Amino acid sequence: MENTKGAVHHSPQQYVEVRVKTYVLDTNVLLHDPQSIFKFEDNNLAIPVEVLEELDAIKSEQSTERGRNARRVHRILQELLPDSRSMHEGVKLPSGGTLSVIINRYLVENNWSSPAMQRLRAVLTDFTKKDNRIIASALFVQETFPPPTILVTKDVNVQLKARAVGLEAEDYLNDKVPEAPDEDSYRTLTLDVYEMQRFCSEGEFELAAEHTSRLYLNEYVLLMTPEGKTMPGRYYGNGLVRRLHIPDFVKAPGGIPIRPRNLEQQFFVDALMDDSISLVTCFGKAGTGKTLLSTACALFQTTDENSRYDGVSISRPVIALGKDIGFLPGTLEEKMKPWLQPYHDALEVLMPSKPAKEPQFASKKTGKKKKKRDDVLAMMTSPQPAHGGGNHGGHPPVKPYERLINSGVVEIEALCFIRGRSIARRFFILDEAQQLTPHEVKTVITRISESSKLVLIGDPAQIDNPYVDSRSNGLVYCHNRMKGHALAAHVKLSKGERSKLAELAADLL
Repeated sequence: MENTKGAVHHSPQQYVEVRVKTYVLDTNVLLHDPQSIFKFEDNNLAIPVEVLEELDAIKSEQSTERGRNARRVHRILQELLPDSRSMHEGVKLPSGGTLSVIINRYLVENNWSSPAMQRLRAVLTDFTKKDNRIIASALFVQETFPPPTILVTKDVNVQLKARAVGLEAEDYLNDKVPEAPDEDSYRTLTLDVYEMQRFCSEGEFELAAEHTSRLYLNEYVLLMTPEGKTMPGRYYGNGLVRRLHIPDFVKAPGGIPIRPRNLEQQFFVDALMDDSISLVTCFGKAGTGKTLLSTACALFQTTDENSRYDGVSISRPVIALGKDIGFLPGTLEEKMKPWLQPYHDALEVLMPSKPAKEPQFASKKTGKKKKKRDDVLAMMTSPQPAHGGGNHGGHPPVKPYERLINSGVVEIEALCFIRGRSIARRFFILDEAQQLTPHEVKTVITRISESSKLVLIGDPAQIDNPYVDSRSNGLVYCHNRMKGHALAAHVKLSKGERSKLAELAADLL
């Protein structure tokens, strides 16, 4: 670490001007973003040797993002630190700072004579824990090299323990979106009655410059007159707002018709039904209709003869919820069932076991479009052979949506199997996207082919992943970075429609 020390060894006046910091990186920061080593500008980085141990234990996880990131960090460090001398003395980084690996000699020599080590030992007694040893290494850096020294970790408990022993600690902030006050789910713009009449008759209206300066492409707005008349629209850029283009209802073959129940759901359906939009992000608390509406619109378009989609893919992250699926008994399908049951529930609502009667207006469909729907409907309603002949074997009848799954029209799987795939001509719904890191969301988006659509839905207020929060999760990060691009649209659902009880619980509990 001599080079690191030398990099900040200027005269006192120069040091105050430069204010070079030494950042000590925790394991979870490197796993969260392997490129974080290059994102601390001209400051100095120190990696405790305990971090290398933890990375070594994680690198063998073949099917997880953590394992891939651990191996990626190893390759980066191998290139930057090719020999023992560079590892201990430090090397220059392209960003202008230095990088070195730290070995805490106080722990090696079992020497607790320094004030910092005595304070640490009085607070933390178990040094078989890697977290405590990493904090000890950061204190060693703080005592040995010029200040300030900051421990960077995504583990909130490690941050608290570090501050308790007099060490500054903070979260990794590079991929966090800027803090912003709570905003309404849509903007309201005022028009006079004549402008509103023109918008209703022509289907579009050119806004004044004072309105468009605050709008981004594909943003949803509500146009309102002083008399209280309203009309929803979407901003298409160049000052132009157009009316929404949504069907009267959407439905799966043989299922029940689904209609938007509120204004925000109309926005959502418009984004889901527009083929020019390839990425839709949606925030919404429990019961706002995120899963049900996205699934209904996906099935409606998939069975349309003119649709570009051959099927629907529904997925969600598994690791973020705790136990790995490998610990569950049974076949792969049985392992996956607890994680994917919400989508079976949604399909059961959309396509109940008792076939729904076709509404009268459905008979207007003609030609190939009607034929494709009739073919799918025939598959859904035709008798299915039971195991062993008839239904005498005691096997339950096949549910309508299970036939779509068996035929490959609907595909439900865990997100851990997506790496390496190229998803073509699919309407892809990714639920619980707030549990993912920005890097994981990027991995998903880069799997989507030209003819597919990706819908990311979730609730940023309900996060189980300990290493992301409301500002750094993949769903919020993706919306923030993609906002204003022609291929992307965003909707926020705030009104619960599941039931009055569910809405009350979501607001108060």
